[in-house]
Amino acid sequence: MGGAILQAARQDWPPFVLVAGLLAIGTVVEADGLFAAVGARIERIGGSPLRLLAAVLALEAGVTALLNLDTAAVFVTPVVVHAARERRCDERPFLYGALFVANGASILLPGSNLTNLIVLAHERLSGAAFARAMALPWLVTVVLIVALVAVWYRPRAAAGERSEAPPLRIGIGVAATVAATALILVLPNPALPVLAAGFVAVALRRLRPRIDLPVLAGLFVVAVALGTLGRHWHAPAHLLVQLGRWGTAGVGAGAAVVANNLPAASLLAAQRPPHPLALLLGLDLGPNLAVTGSLAAYLWYRAARNAGARPSLLQVSVLGVVLVPVTLAAALAALSLTHSAGV
Repeated sequence: MGGAILQAARQDWPPFVLVAGLLAIGTVVEADGLFAAVGARIERIGGSPLRLLAAVLALEAGVTALLNLDTAAVFVTPVVVHAARERRCDERPFLYGALFVANGASILLPGSNLTNLIVLAHERLSGAAFARAMALPWLVTVVLIVALVAVWYRPRAAAGERSEAPPLRIGIGVAATVAATALILVLPNPALPVLAAGFVAVALRRLRPRIDLPVLAGLFVVAVALGTLGRHWHAPAHLLVQLGRWGTAGVGAGAAVVANNLPAASLLAAQRPPHPLALLLGLDLGPNLAVTGSLAAYLWYRAARNAGARPSLLQVSVLGVVLVPVTLAAALAALSLTHSAGV
């Protein structure tokens, strides 16, 4: 039993350490005013509310890919809501789109989602190779989420004056983000170097990082417990062996909603899964079915409430029932195309 616990802990600690570093860097980026400044400038691009929705959700997708979905949920959600209010738009497509894109855009890089690193612990796959394999599924997923949210809500805007945009400053946060991205793409285990970069960044800015350590620690304990269970209980591994990519993705999505995608990843990847990328698609996109599916949903809800929004958990699931099957099927089809092309 002790050996299984240590094996589970060795598999699970890197992603939790990595996300702590990314959240620390996100604290610095927010303190630099970069999120708010970029959001305000995107709002001033002009054009229709649909164009604004696409622009701010593209920003969310980029932050998710580079700085982790939890960072995007905490720091970009208020920016997205503010942009909608600045244009006097119905904020619902912006609010719910922020959560759906945070989950959906987390499939591009290993560090974009903790579940990616847990599942990839068995794989000899560099960050660059993973990005090449997931680039097309990522693009398809983000475009579909924006399109489906836009069709559902048909965003409109009212006339009104705009406030002055905050200054755009390139500082320590940008440097730390570039460094973290390079480390994630190059190193097989970038967790400690990225954590060090985050600590250096917050120290230079004399800030207290917003990391939610109790939440991360609690999820880590649950993940290790389920990872230990998966090393003794072989039924999940046997089930995945019998399934193809589509079935594996479906199991991943269902397990994420029931148990949260971090513990679910630890259980399902306790032994090497036969279709790791399909499993990741299920674990990363499945949480859009319900807020129980990811840590990012909790962080998004808290950030939205702090910004004065009133998100409906039921509304998330109502949209998710339509969104998840469509995006998951499209991402799996794109993954098949990527594999057939030899990527």
